Amino acid sequence: MCEDLGFERLLSEEGFFARLLGRSPSGGGREPLYGPDLPVVLLTGGPGMGKGRLLRAVRDSFATKVPVIHLDCASPVYAHHAEPEPGARSAATEALVEVARRLSTWQGTGGSFAFPRFFTGLAMIATGVAGGTPDAVAAEVERYEELPQKQRFRGLGAGDFWRGVLRGAIRNLLTTLSGQTLDPYAASVSTALLDALFAGLAPRGRAELARIYGAYPGAAGQPEHGLRGLAADFQAGGEERELAESFLFRALRQDIEAAYASATGWLRRVGRPALLLDHAETPLGEQLLRAVLTDRRGGQRDRVVIVGTARRADGGAFLYGGLPRGEVPPPAEFRPADGGPPEWSRRADAEADRTPLAGGVLLLRMPFLTGDQLRRETERVQRLAEPERGANRRRIDAAVARLSGGRPHTVIRLAAASAAFRMPADANDRDILDAPLRLSGDGVPERPVADVLLQELVLEQLPVRLPTEHHDQWLDLLTHLSVAHDKECADVLLRHHQSGHVHRLTAHHVARLLTDTGWPSCERHFIGDFGLRQLLVHRLYGLRPDGAAWYADHHLLRDHYTARVAAAGRTGDGPPTADGGRTTDGGRTGDGGRTGDGLRTAGAGSATHTGSAADAEAPDGRAFRSVVAHRMNHHLVSGGADDVVRYLAATLPGRPEEWCAELLEIAQAPYPGGADTRRERARGLVTVAGPALRRTVDQLLHAVWLCEERTRPTGRETARTLAKLLDLLSIMEFDGAGQLGRTATDWSGLAENEQPLLRCACTDQLGRRR
Repeated sequence: MCEDLGFERLLSEEGFFARLLGRSPSGGGREPLYGPDLPVVLLTGGPGMGKGRLLRAVRDSFATKVPVIHLDCASPVYAHHAEPEPGARSAATEALVEVARRLSTWQGTGGSFAFPRFFTGLAMIATGVAGGTPDAVAAEVERYEELPQKQRFRGLGAGDFWRGVLRGAIRNLLTTLSGQTLDPYAASVSTALLDALFAGLAPRGRAELARIYGAYPGAAGQPEHGLRGLAADFQAGGEERELAESFLFRALRQDIEAAYASATGWLRRVGRPALLLDHAETPLGEQLLRAVLTDRRGGQRDRVVIVGTARRADGGAFLYGGLPRGEVPPPAEFRPADGGPPEWSRRADAEADRTPLAGGVLLLRMPFLTGDQLRRETERVQRLAEPERGANRRRIDAAVARLSGGRPHTVIRLAAASAAFRMPADANDRDILDAPLRLSGDGVPERPVADVLLQELVLEQLPVRLPTEHHDQWLDLLTHLSVAHDKECADVLLRHHQSGHVHRLTAHHVARLLTDTGWPSCERHFIGDFGLRQLLVHRLYGLRPDGAAWYADHHLLRDHYTARVAAAGRTGDGPPTADGGRTTDGGRTGDGGRTGDGLRTAGAGSATHTGSAADAEAPDGRAFRSVVAHRMNHHLVSGGADDVVRYLAATLPGRPEEWCAELLEIAQAPYPGGADTRRERARGLVTVAGPALRRTVDQLLHAVWLCEERTRPTGRETARTLAKLLDLLSIMEFDGAGQLGRTATDWSGLAENEQPLLRCACTDQLGRRR
């Protein structure tokens, strides 16, 4: 896998990170961006966008030139290390200690770092060890013995501080308190430890500790009070503990700043140090981000570059202080494709302490792969094969582009799986999802690439706030929701598939969790990311033999909207069909479903409206103009194509413009697995009974369905078919037929250029990434 795929400009000698860190990957100096008040940079993008891969690439490119520490905030190791002493450690302190330890062994320009300020706070919270004996306190403090030493700077000299604290003071503490059982809150242990910490410290060192810990809330400038308050808050837990942990993070950054700001550091150190927070959307990552953003909003300055990841497009709800997005100025953002990074400065505010944290953030939008980058990646993994392979590769390139939407991780996996894959004749793009993929080094058999992608994009990236009781069913719920269009039909599916569960998710909950995870939304599809939806549709069809799970979900929704129509009082005979018969809800289809509903509807919001009660119940913002169209969509994809044709043929005369819009809504659906006869049926190669109008509508429906599914190339052949059929309709004898000529021109032009006939957020995004 190419670690810098898609990130070449960001990582280049003159790229964003070279400017941000003040040093290029080759070691050349660069004029740094944004100092001295730095924004926190958040890489925004959902699963598979390469946020973690970019952080690793930054580390690998720059870590030998400037101090770069990569921290995985989702790692359980920090909580595991804190578990033996929960009164003196936490996941946050263990993560900060790891940062300090790595920097204390930095061997690059300027040498290692010392952390006497940070160590002082750690020593105080060590009084919360279990048992409270002098030996236990001393052992806990000695865990950090390497942190305050290393370098010997004047004033707050690490060597002097080291000798005073650990070589003498801890021994004195043991002697003084030997044999006593210490209460962590007792004055004896904290007083003795404070005496030990300040003993033998140079005046400048004492002044520096007074500056840091005298600023602790409630300390009133007295460092001893601040350190006692720090220890007490840590012991209290909850928000008080978070305050103490945030202050320790400030002390750590102040130690780093001191290493640069001193006379020696100014001469010896170059560039800026960086802390890279992967999975920063987790509670630990959000806590660290909140701490540094709050400090910088309050005027604390340091040169540590903080780069975190954010799944949500807005960077995270915590940035906005609970206010509606429209009431908070949006953070500055940077899209690499737009050129150089934007200017950034903190907005002046008289009430800075109340300003949402979003003002201290720069959002870096993770880039989708361009068509050229995508093709280069697929070509990179292709094996040399027979000459006719060129056509197959182009078909695979197109399938990878559509299914991935340019999402880098999906491109990488699909390209690897398709290296030896041959697309079947007239293949659906989803056929490639069955291609086997063997992950290098994992020691397990190869698996279909669809299973790998669902594991990596869904199961390994569960929403942070997804309740534990729903972890096991999350993928199954999303799989069934792949056929949903809006929240109403999503709730129908959720109620059915969570029946018997005490704790249930609603469509509102799932939509919010998808947004939190970074998946985009779409006004016409509940699963708003095209590629994810195709993965889930593919899984749904394969859950049970012959697509039984697929049909069951569509039947469930079809029956729900049939009941909605009946509840609206439209259960009688419908209007005449094109062949003089009548459509009713009383008939049966071959799959046991009901036949066409016989409702004549112009669709809500159209210029012409019949006043149908069912239509009136379809509010603005839904995926369909009417309940009838919604029902027909699910009926079409669950075996009711003939009924849908009869309904469309009966409702065309007199309303061509509204009818075309309804046709597109009905046909916006994936095609079930198995043999696909749509192309033959669109060309009139399948015998269909009925008058000319019904036969032509049948052909047109299947041609439009091909175009709207977006998983097969359309091109010139389908464009010509669309134009021919619409032209045929335009010369038939019914009201408004002549208006279809313009539609023929518009639709054929879109189909020839592989553009959607009915636009929505996910198809627009797909078109922009091609």
